[in-house]
Amino acid sequence: MRIAALDDETGQLELIQHTMGGIGHECHGFSDGRSLLRELRQQTYDLLILDWSLPDVQGPNVVKWIRQDLNSRLPILFVTNRREEADMVEGLSAGADDFMVKPIRIAELEARVKALLRRAYPSQHEAELVFGPYHFFPHSRTLQVNDEVVELKHREYELALFLFQNLGRLLSREHLREAVWGLGAETPSRSLDTHISRLRTKLELRPANGFLLSAIYGLGYRLEAIEPDTLLGMPGATAAAT
Repeated sequence: MRIAALDDETGQLELIQHTMGGIGHECHGFSDGRSLLRELRQQTYDLLILDWSLPDVQGPNVVKWIRQDLNSRLPILFVTNRREEADMVEGLSAGADDFMVKPIRIAELEARVKALLRRAYPSQHEAELVFGPYHFFPHSRTLQVNDEVVELKHREYELALFLFQNLGRLLSREHLREAVWGLGAETPSRSLDTHISRLRTKLELRPANGFLLSAIYGLGYRLEAIEPDTLLGMPGATAAAT
């Protein structure tokens, strides 16, 4: 998973990043609210770990901006020195999903993050994932479409599974590259586009089959489930499906 962490204390931020890396997540750190807000306009994340008191903004205001301006349901966990009941009520009322008090206890942080991710992305913890005619079997890394196995290369399978697990979400190009190739991997810019194009063809991701994989200019890609006749008569429908 791709996680963002906001804390102006370097030691705390490094501890969070190290802990998240230890349980298999990519964690991007930010030390001020404005940097995070700029990033969230261009990039996508699976979870946000947020401090309360920052030099330039208060944590609850960050949460409100994410919920109202971005209209995002991104899971948010407060990790803060605030410990009064009124603080917890304010944070959760602003739109946060969970709240824990510093000092950070690694086992508790891991448990809270795992619980939030299970609730937010339940399909990622199942043995078989079914999306209409598309059946993913993560343990054997196979995909069947209409009961027939589709041969996919390693990266193609990873990308297809990630797109279906995040059905309906706009995923930034960087988010997709990290999820499939890993953080820091030197991946040519066109490699992602090539893999997307192959998946469209191999999986026949088009309205007639109930799914549409769209490029969002300047941001990334979104896979959506649609009714076969949803796009009929809409301007640009043919272009959008290609």
